[in-house]
Amino acid sequence: MKIKQCIERVPGGMMLVPLILGAMVHTYFPGFADYFGSFTKGIMTGVVPILSVWFFCMGASITLKGTGTVFRKSGTLVVVKTLTAFVVAKIAMHVLPGAGITTGFFAGISALTLVAAMDMTNGGLYAGIMQRYGTKEEAGAFVLMSIESGPLMTMIILGTAGIASFQPHIFVGAVLPFIIGYAVGNIDPEFRSLFSPMAKSLIPFFGFALGNTISLNVVAQTGLLGILMGIAVVIITGIPLMLADRYFGGGDGTAGLAASSSAGAAAATPMLIAQMSPGFMPIAAQATALVATSIIVTSVLTPLATAAWAKYKGRI
Repeated sequence: MKIKQCIERVPGGMMLVPLILGAMVHTYFPGFADYFGSFTKGIMTGVVPILSVWFFCMGASITLKGTGTVFRKSGTLVVVKTLTAFVVAKIAMHVLPGAGITTGFFAGISALTLVAAMDMTNGGLYAGIMQRYGTKEEAGAFVLMSIESGPLMTMIILGTAGIASFQPHIFVGAVLPFIIGYAVGNIDPEFRSLFSPMAKSLIPFFGFALGNTISLNVVAQTGLLGILMGIAVVIITGIPLMLADRYFGGGDGTAGLAASSSAGAAAATPMLIAQMSPGFMPIAAQATALVATSIIVTSVLTPLATAAWAKYKGRI
């Protein structure tokens, strides 16, 4: 049976399919984890420890080796996408309630939700798009996008924008596994070879654990809004990314548009941030559902938009 191939046909499938399965268990068998306890409960509720190991492995996979073109391109895209999310956070701070909207059609919309959907790029999706429509150097620009992975960048944006406050040691704790992994992987390349492949293997596990915090009823309620948010992510982040790629990255905007997606790991951010800043907990489940929908939408829309732009620019 080609189960893995079927899952991978779904945009962000290795994250989203286990997440949906976990949500089904949580919705229809809410006492499952507690009933079996032990390791079964651990794998169903262990979002934070599983994500911590994944973050370590991501750090171990990064190397400083590369051409100047690759780092100029990737650095430009990472900085601009982060700044765009910061501007959105500042605007949201003035127009939305502090903890976000909790009722009505816009339930789940908050600065946290918007930043989580916008501040991380799906590096694998970007690399795949640019291998088709870009140069080798442009495809390699995903190397720095791992810096955006995990809750750290979201914490920095929310903290800098004055929306949430985090103690300094909380910031350190959020990034420490990544830093240690980065150090280990660069000190000894054999460790990089050992840990790098594990990053992909862990994605279904934290997707399933994350799903066990979500009710499918919430997903149904936020579906249309999530679709609209996914479209907004491509437009709001895509335009500045295209301009930055053209005027600072030395490209024609194609690479910028290819980076306008929401990363699969972003679905874990709202719940993780809510654990560190409890004020966001009332909307954490709704925010997770919105970001998950945005991941699917941008995983489809970003390649289509990039292909259209590449054709317009004569790349295909």
